[in-house]
Amino acid sequence: MRLDLKAEKRRREQTRTLVEACDRRDCLLSGQVSSCSLALPGCSMTSQKKLQGLVAATVTPMTQDREINLAVIGQYVDYLVNEQGVRSVFVNGTTGEGLSLSIQERKQLAEEWVAKGKEKLDHVIVHVGALSLPESKGLAKHAAEIGVDGIAVIAPSFFKQVNKDALLAFLRDVASEAPGIPFYYYHIPPLTGIQINAEELLDGMTEQIPSFQGVKFSDRNLLDFGRCAAKNSSGQFALLYGVDEQLLSALAMGATGAVGSTYNYFGKANNVMMEAFAKGDFCTAQKYQFCIQEFLGFVIAQGK
Repeated sequence: MRLDLKAEKRRREQTRTLVEACDRRDCLLSGQVSSCSLALPGCSMTSQKKLQGLVAATVTPMTQDREINLAVIGQYVDYLVNEQGVRSVFVNGTTGEGLSLSIQERKQLAEEWVAKGKEKLDHVIVHVGALSLPESKGLAKHAAEIGVDGIAVIAPSFFKQVNKDALLAFLRDVASEAPGIPFYYYHIPPLTGIQINAEELLDGMTEQIPSFQGVKFSDRNLLDFGRCAAKNSSGQFALLYGVDEQLLSALAMGATGAVGSTYNYFGKANNVMMEAFAKGDFCTAQKYQFCIQEFLGFVIAQGK
């Protein structure tokens, strides 16, 4: 099938227009944005003690020979910090295709992100989940040895834990290999098929995992997310939302930050949205969210 050059040119122009619209404070979708006096409940995000703000879910760079390309990680760090204003990363997760990599590749990537992110990044969170408990424990131990700022664990998705006690036991065993490292539960039921609400696990994780620091919540179930937020009224743990196109809704419900793939290239716009929300300027925050959604809708349509 031949490439439609005119259609491709139009798509590129549309993409550029949408990106520029979201990057410009004074030109958002429908023109100049006025201040909004809507009062928002809850605490300011700046008062949170735990991991907060934007966290880029990193992609895994590859060479043409299908080898991981460690040589570009340093440039990647500089790009995130200098161009997108993002100072925290989530390595070897879904975006990075961590479960498709070998254990050795995952370790090499974690080591390189820690080395290149030193004194530049605030947090390097490494996903250490695996289908095998021994492999997950080994990755957790390695992460602790190289000095990561946190580990995250996804629930096994082939032979699944059918109740919360079994899942808690798995998470507890992995966390025990890195007792001094902040632990985050990676909740993503659309991919794992685990239908145990995150809220049902919070009390158990708080009681059984001393290093528990929060949840990466990658689900559109805002009822479950809201119930998690209700248990976090004192901000004792991080609630990191993982559905980028719904971030503003999650902020209104108590999210302390966000982990997502689009913060690799849309971090600047999302930072402005979060700053507006924190200042109580909901109108500006809403218009940025709408702009971001329009762009993401366009991107998703290209893959169909």
